[in-house]
Amino acid sequence: MFVIDVVLSGLVLGGIYALIAIGLTLQYGVARIMNLAYGEFTVAASFAAYALFALAGVSPILALAIAMPVSFLANWLIYQGLLAPLVRRAPDAAALEVDTILATFGLLFIVQGVLLLLFGGTYFSYSYLAVPIRIAGSPVAANRLLAAAIAAALAVALYGALTRTRIGTAIRAVAASPSSASLVGIDARSYAAFAFALGGAMVAASGVLVSMFLTFNAAMGVVFTMKALIVVIMGGVGNALGALVAGLILGLAEALATGFLDPGLTMAVNFALFLAVLLVRPTGLFGKPGR
Repeated sequence: MFVIDVVLSGLVLGGIYALIAIGLTLQYGVARIMNLAYGEFTVAASFAAYALFALAGVSPILALAIAMPVSFLANWLIYQGLLAPLVRRAPDAAALEVDTILATFGLLFIVQGVLLLLFGGTYFSYSYLAVPIRIAGSPVAANRLLAAAIAAALAVALYGALTRTRIGTAIRAVAASPSSASLVGIDARSYAAFAFALGGAMVAASGVLVSMFLTFNAAMGVVFTMKALIVVIMGGVGNALGALVAGLILGLAEALATGFLDPGLTMAVNFALFLAVLLVRPTGLFGKPGR
C-alpha cells in the first residue's frame, strides 16, 4: 500500500513537472531563448491564482482560463520588446543564447522584486478540494489529482497540436533548423515569437495548478526553473514527448527518494538521475545526435 502511495504521488508530481518543462521546451527548443526568469512566471501565476481565489472567490479552474491567455500576451510582448532586438543582432545561436541569458537574468530580478513588493517573503497557500480520494486503497488529495489530470490534458493537447496541425509542423521545423525552415517559406521569427508566447501560457497553467496543492513564496522561482531545465535536457531539447517522459521519471524519482530514503536527498537524486541520463544519452532521452 505504501508503494502505491509513493507511485501515485510520483505520477502526480511528474505530470506537473512535465507541464512546467513543456513551456521551457517551446521557449528554449523552438525560440532559442534560455529564459532564466521562467520560474518567476510560474510563481507569478501561483500568486495570481491565490489572489483571485482569496479576494474574489474565483476557482483555480477559472483562474487557469484567465491566466493562460494573459500570460500568452505578456510573453509575446516580452519577446517583441526585449528579446526580438537581441535575435536580430545576434550573429549566431551561441551569441543569442548568451545575450538572452543576460537579459532574462535581469528580468528574473524584476519579476521577483515586484512579487516581493506585493506579497513579501512569506509562504502562501489556499485550500481548494483538499479532500482525500482513495485509489487502489491509497488516499490521494483531490486537488492533486485534478491538477495532474489538467496537466496531462494540456500536455496531450499541446503534443497533438504540434504533431497534427500545420502550425505545429511549422513550429517543429523551426525547432529543427530555423534557416532551413525559412527556405521553405516559414517565417521563423514569427513562429519563434508564437512558440515563446505559447510557452508562457503553459508556464502560467503550471503555476496555477501548482498553487492548488503546494505552498509557495516570491523567492522560489529558481527551483521551478532548475527542475524545468533538468527535465528539458533529460528529455531532449525541443522534444515535447521527451519532456513528458522525463517529467514523469523525475516525479517518480523524487517520490521514491522521499518515501524510501530522505526528503533532503531529493535534489541529490534529481542530479544523479540527470547525470546518469546524460552519460548514456548526451542529447537526452529523445534528443537527436548533432543537434
